[in-house]
Amino acid sequence: MDTDISTADTAPTGPTATTTVSLKEWGAAIHALLQGRQQILLRKGGIHEKAFAAPEDDGGFLLFPTVAHTHAERTRPEHHDLLGPGDRDATDDQVVRAGVHVVDVVEVVRPERLPELDDLHIWTAESIRTDRVEFRPKHPLQILVVQAIELPEPIVLPRLDAYGGCKSWIDVHAEWDGSGRVVGDREELLRVSHRVRSTVG
Repeated sequence: MDTDISTADTAPTGPTATTTVSLKEWGAAIHALLQGRQQILLRKGGIHEKAFAAPEDDGGFLLFPTVAHTHAERTRPEHHDLLGPGDRDATDDQVVRAGVHVVDVVEVVRPERLPELDDLHIWTAESIRTDRVEFRPKHPLQILVVQAIELPEPIVLPRLDAYGGCKSWIDVHAEWDGSGRVVGDREELLRVSHRVRSTVG
């Protein structure tokens, strides 16, 4: 896994410091995953990454909430109720409330069929086209079929410079053992995986 490991002056250090790898994702999408409205993530990697590398040995990872002023226009109207909660998780302190386990990773080779998977995520078709398909066109677009896990208690993290930048993976100063409320049925997610592969893979 290509992980960007960063530190900051205010980060904990010493034998008690614990870090957990986390994937940066829109706060609204994290809430969608926890509500069962979304089962996939689409990734290419950040500007400072050669490519997006999904975990080979899935022990699960946290989702670190992000926000941008354009999220409303990138999210389909029926999911706009998720924007407020997602924004609040990423505005002051960072509220980490979910992790995921990867069920499957599919490289998109038929992007023209991505609209057939609209019911598996909250983004607009225009967002998928500009933010995913056309962004860094030489890099492969990957779909991660994931099972979301709601943490037993949210982890509140201070805003650190180390968490910023256009990168997918960061190490957050928190600990998670993989426990929590599991969202969705594993067998259903395997069917989602088959559908994604047969549609765009």
